[in-house]
Amino acid sequence: MTAPRKSSSDGTLKDHDRQASPSVAAVRDQETSKETQAASTQTIEKPYSIYTRREKWIIVTLASVAGIFSPLTASIYLPAIPVIATAFHKSVELINLTVTIYMVMQGVSPMLWGTVSDRYGRRPIFLACLLILSLSCVGLALVPTNAYWLLMLLRAVQAAGSASTIAVGAGVIGDVATPAERGGFIGMYNIGPMVGPTLGPILGGLLADSLGWRSIFWFMCIASGACLVFIFILFPETLRVLVGDGSIPPPKLYRPVVVLTRRNQTPSLDDRPPPKRLQNPLRLLTYPEILIPLLFVGVVVAVAYGFMATLPTLFKQSYPHLTETELGLCYLPIGSGMLLGGVVSGKLLDKDYQRVKRRLIEKAEADPEKKISVGDIEKSGNFPIEFARLRLLPPCMLVLIACCLGYGWCLQKRVSLAAPLIINALVGFMVNALMAPTTTLLVDLAPGQSSTVTACNNIVRCACSAALVSIVDLLVNAIGTGWTFVVFGGMIALITPVLYLEMKMGPVWRARRKAREGK
Repeated sequence: MTAPRKSSSDGTLKDHDRQASPSVAAVRDQETSKETQAASTQTIEKPYSIYTRREKWIIVTLASVAGIFSPLTASIYLPAIPVIATAFHKSVELINLTVTIYMVMQGVSPMLWGTVSDRYGRRPIFLACLLILSLSCVGLALVPTNAYWLLMLLRAVQAAGSASTIAVGAGVIGDVATPAERGGFIGMYNIGPMVGPTLGPILGGLLADSLGWRSIFWFMCIASGACLVFIFILFPETLRVLVGDGSIPPPKLYRPVVVLTRRNQTPSLDDRPPPKRLQNPLRLLTYPEILIPLLFVGVVVAVAYGFMATLPTLFKQSYPHLTETELGLCYLPIGSGMLLGGVVSGKLLDKDYQRVKRRLIEKAEADPEKKISVGDIEKSGNFPIEFARLRLLPPCMLVLIACCLGYGWCLQKRVSLAAPLIINALVGFMVNALMAPTTTLLVDLAPGQSSTVTACNNIVRCACSAALVSIVDLLVNAIGTGWTFVVFGGMIALITPVLYLEMKMGPVWRARRKAREGK
């Protein structure tokens, strides 16, 4: 009896399987179809911005040109200080106060303009800043020599107009560029703000010697006015709160005369983040994952300004045969190094981002548990953006330390002029190679607040640079040129470990911040 019952049972099970097989197959087909659709959805990703790469470069180039005015306006004025002191019948120390007030406003004003641009748009802030700069330059070119107070006031207004363009420009890059391509754009963008201090003294000296000190301000008026015209004609609004990926038409006042892209685009309201209320920019300084890169950049830029600020004095002491014009030309190596450093570091930064991404994709595909899907790799919670941006910086720090050690002793021992000039070129290259990744990281860490975080970056850089420049002459007089630059190298060495701290703890701090903010 048992055997037939077992056979009957087996037969019943087989019949049941045959009856159920069509529905099972249908369910499996549906699951397969869903998986295929999901895979295709992950494969075909919507572009971050409607602009082509060429159009993005046009936008970033315009922003970079506007960003050069902050350091250029500061440094082009320096060679004319003795002449201006004579014209106003004031001491050099009193005229130097106009430099101090410029640096104060240079650090403070972007905190306001950057925050406003993150809420109300990039284009109107660019136009307002350049207009203020142009008008203040006209005032400075016409200021009477018996109105010292007016000179001080107009220099403050000039700084308020010029300094904020750097913060707004960084916000533009955050609007149009994905993290994968952001490094190249920021590397190129940094060229303007960093080359400005090297070109300024050369232009200022030539203009003051040939046409008088007022010609400096007329030149700045013409240059900033020309930039204002180009921004007005070509520069589109990029703030994602207003235009999303660029497909949403902004209000008429925000539109350029010449539209860069005329492709038919369906406005994508889904990609437009909700408007944010104005936030306190200093709040960003309370986040350790943001504060550490800010301090790192501040020290690096301060050391760079230490090189540039002492160049005329130290070169004149070591090589007394150099003329004033030749001293100005000695800024060219460091400026050229910064130019090359911006181009190279930007390209390497994008390639390294892709390299880290490929490794994570390979790891995700090899994971049998599939904890992270390939499509989610670049989500901020899964991607180690700190490691991708900073991992190549320690070797650059070692080179910069070596440059600091060698530079001071070359000047003190009065070796061939070629040696300190070559070191200057290396310093310029390394400074921009260090700035580009950290500046890019700051933009990555503050999505939607690119201009605000860059304004914080600006004030920290200005504070560190002003502090170091104010004591560098005291250091040289107290311990000598060689040991002064040993101190500079020590500062770089002391700040290097924070890179490893940021790479290790940055993702943890970032996750905690997002949890607190409910994102």
